[in-house]
Amino acid sequence: MADQTILPQDGDGIDRRGFLKCMAWVGTGLAWSVSGGVLSSRALGQKTEPQRRADFTFAQISDSHIGFTKEPNKDVTSTLERAIARINALPTRPDFLIHTGDLTHLAKPEEFDTCSQVLKAAKVDTVFYVPGEHDVFTDDGKSYMDRYGKGTQGRGWRSFDHKGVHFIGLVNVMNLQAGGMGVLGKEQLDWLQKDLAALGDSTPIVVFAHVPLWTVYPKWGWGTEDSLQALSLLKRFGSVTVLNGHIHQNLQKIEGNIRFHTARSTAFPQPEPGKAPSPGPIKNVPADKLRSVLGLTSVAYVEQKHSLAIVDTSLE
Repeated sequence: MADQTILPQDGDGIDRRGFLKCMAWVGTGLAWSVSGGVLSSRALGQKTEPQRRADFTFAQISDSHIGFTKEPNKDVTSTLERAIARINALPTRPDFLIHTGDLTHLAKPEEFDTCSQVLKAAKVDTVFYVPGEHDVFTDDGKSYMDRYGKGTQGRGWRSFDHKGVHFIGLVNVMNLQAGGMGVLGKEQLDWLQKDLAALGDSTPIVVFAHVPLWTVYPKWGWGTEDSLQALSLLKRFGSVTVLNGHIHQNLQKIEGNIRFHTARSTAFPQPEPGKAPSPGPIKNVPADKLRSVLGLTSVAYVEQKHSLAIVDTSLE
């Protein structure tokens, strides 16, 4: 694990407000607890101090990129299978699984088929999806919506309640251009406002989307243009957790009552913000180290836990 406090400084391309950010360049495997609206976590397979039994758990995976066949991972199906095996080995069975986008690399029917077949092995009751740009750019999302659009609104956004927690899946990848920022759009923002209107301020909220809802690195398009409008609607709630993918690495930001967490890919890593000419697969990862930079997230809801700790373990 490599945690660090990064103070805002000129020229870093990142939000100028003070925040605690944790980055870890090892594969992640997080067992999260969810109760009373607050998420906490521990390393998979590691003992922790006694705590109240989780009300429920769920798992997050992201950026499986089925169909990708280049370095550093020419068999992304096997690493997705490894992630599912890790989920199935959790000491507490997750109630459901969330995939935060880029299921496929080129949105081909056979890629969606392979991804769905692998995910069927997950020992969960159901799987919820939001698309990544790789799932929608070839046919404006038609193939994705045909498969995963049932029960969603608009271009695939949705909400649901589970044991007292309100979950919101947002779509910010439609018409996403290379290097461009994600966009939610007025229609989705209007829907979000209506969706939240009937909820009490004490309702725990978990938001999941593909592109981060905070500006990680605008030069690479790692952020969402109109995210502040969405986040302003969430400020009144006492506990909000935002889960994203897209950047293929663990970053955490805590700002007021909102905790942001980006997940690792199960396919390949990308460089740290600004540490390369452009984003994209890190190709020079030794084969025996590949699984150490890939990962998954498991979340458990535990009452009266008021901190969010990020602990990473590899898929090895």
